[in-house]
Amino acid sequence: MRSSNNSLEFLPTVFVLAGIPGLEAEHIWISIPFCLVYTIIFLGNGTILHVIRTDAALHQPMYLFLALLALAEVGVSVSTLPTVLGIFLFGNTEITFDACLLQMVSIHSFSIMESGVLLAMSVDRFVAIYSPLRYTAILTLPRIFSTGVIIGLKSIILMAPLPMLLRRLPFCGHNVLSHSYCLHPNLIHLPCGDITINNIYGLFIVTSTFGLDSLLIVVSYGLILHTVLSITTGEGRRKALNTCGSHVCAVLAYYVPMIGLSMVHRFAHHVSPLLHVMMANAYLFFPPVVNPIVYSIKTKEIRHGIVRMFSQKRDRV
Repeated sequence: MRSSNNSLEFLPTVFVLAGIPGLEAEHIWISIPFCLVYTIIFLGNGTILHVIRTDAALHQPMYLFLALLALAEVGVSVSTLPTVLGIFLFGNTEITFDACLLQMVSIHSFSIMESGVLLAMSVDRFVAIYSPLRYTAILTLPRIFSTGVIIGLKSIILMAPLPMLLRRLPFCGHNVLSHSYCLHPNLIHLPCGDITINNIYGLFIVTSTFGLDSLLIVVSYGLILHTVLSITTGEGRRKALNTCGSHVCAVLAYYVPMIGLSMVHRFAHHVSPLLHVMMANAYLFFPPVVNPIVYSIKTKEIRHGIVRMFSQKRDRV
């Protein structure tokens, strides 16, 4: 606790997390769909990872990038799980200041990784369509591994300064959050001091990751469409576009909820708190639930790999 300008300023020892506004008495029932969502996320993405790891036919750039995407989505879900289930199952609404900062860094780092992997996957689809004969020669295993390491390091390095920037601010007793987990757009509204530097750095992170990634994804698909239109046969065009279908779904599943949440945080301060909660949950839970299902249905190789996995298990039994 510290005093400055005759006002009481301090870093809170705990933050108070929120469940579903107005439905606090029903939290034990609300925990059921959340448990189901987590089960789907871990089973779906875990199955994708296991199939890609064990099936030599899937050790190709497209599927290795898909494995990186699944890892990032599992990371986001693991980051939110302790507080979400703690609130809805056990009524534990408090999180320590340090644990909150750690959770914030973890959630946003894995989210930035998702965005970077989606960009890498769009480049992968462009190379596969533009130069199919040199596809594996261009996207070699060392390059894919290096890309994954760079994306991971970039995410961690960008997020590392945020806890220090938050620690320097006075909170003046404000410690009630709007979600069941710690997000930077929520935390930044609590301090009573000057948050200009925090806002500038937060804007830099958003523009240099999500903004730049989404722009380059659009450019990649512009180049893909230009390449596809140069294909003379209709069947060839259809096959080329079909290889992008799952990735387009993954991009929409990620960016649409994220844009919606950003708009709500910045411009809809007076709307129902329930809208903030629903948008944040859609942003964090929708992509890791939907993507394994989409890739399992739309990607023949993944589908066949899953069938082979269960067939082998049945044969062993």
